[in-house]
Amino acid sequence: MGEPPATSHRRQFLKVLGMLGFGGRAFLRSGDARAAVHAAKTSAGAPREWPKMTHRKLGRTSFEGSRLVFGCGAALARSRNDELLRAAFDAGINVFDVGTRRYYRDAEKNLAPFVKQVRDEIFLISKAMVYLDVEPNETISLVQSKQAAQTWSSLLDDSLRDLDQDHVDAYYVMGVHNPHIVASDEIYEAFERAKQAGKVTHLGLSTHQNAERVLEAAMRTGHYDLAQVAITPAGWYDWEDKGIAKGTDPMARLVPFLDRVRGSGIGLIGMKAGRYLAGRKFLGWGKPDAFDAHYDADFMSSGLSPFQRSYAYVLAHGLDAVNADMQSFAHLHENAVATATSSQYFA
Repeated sequence: MGEPPATSHRRQFLKVLGMLGFGGRAFLRSGDARAAVHAAKTSAGAPREWPKMTHRKLGRTSFEGSRLVFGCGAALARSRNDELLRAAFDAGINVFDVGTRRYYRDAEKNLAPFVKQVRDEIFLISKAMVYLDVEPNETISLVQSKQAAQTWSSLLDDSLRDLDQDHVDAYYVMGVHNPHIVASDEIYEAFERAKQAGKVTHLGLSTHQNAERVLEAAMRTGHYDLAQVAITPAGWYDWEDKGIAKGTDPMARLVPFLDRVRGSGIGLIGMKAGRYLAGRKFLGWGKPDAFDAHYDADFMSSGLSPFQRSYAYVLAHGLDAVNADMQSFAHLHENAVATATSSQYFA
């Protein structure tokens, strides 16, 4: 008997994708179709394998999660993309991260059909901000804390409806930069009520600013099982400034702190590892060599692209996984290769 058509189709797809990977990236980076065709042709003779995805236990969750997390926000905000999601799942990715419609439009609704097919085999994360207008280190009042908890709980219910699920594995306090919000008893009590109702198992957070103070607060409370942080080889990434945080240590010096966070039971997931390299389109196409000074000669000669190097590096310096908002097959392939092979380049 021959192999099933679906298996045969997938193998052929992976071969074609491997050939087109460089061309797809060239088009995404430059917008030049001719450059994309040239890159695809020049890479056609080289093997483009999909190495086996690596997995690691995500903190106190005890879930053996893929070290590449599929960020579904922008990829699914406007339409479904089941083929891309299925390709990621087939490549060994089993952690999918999305967020409330208040921020990510229809992403949860567009993820729902795929989730129904694989629900028992994946770790499903969603998230919502609490929408308090406070400064990073400003003390919050009891009224504000109760308001934050109510907002978070309401958005969790919205997320469950949009996902067409009665339960998510983790729900984050999203984009939190204030340690007092992290330490809010009212938010934790709201989580506990949701957990007892069977809506969620783990509390998490994501942060793009003031990350060290946020993580210190999370460790003190013992309430958080997951934390998603904006970090690069050069150090913390600041979403507000769209650049490397002022005064940050490079990531190599942050490893002891990151290890302490993970040692407390919090699974650490990185994000924005390569965002600074891409820059902003209206200001030019970024700084692809921005992190090169943090790499040794052997790693620079690895054959990985600048974006792949950033992902491989952060995974080898204190993170359990890295989240990527992948919107194309070429981007998926690029990140899967970097993630799965990261350990080859570092002792």
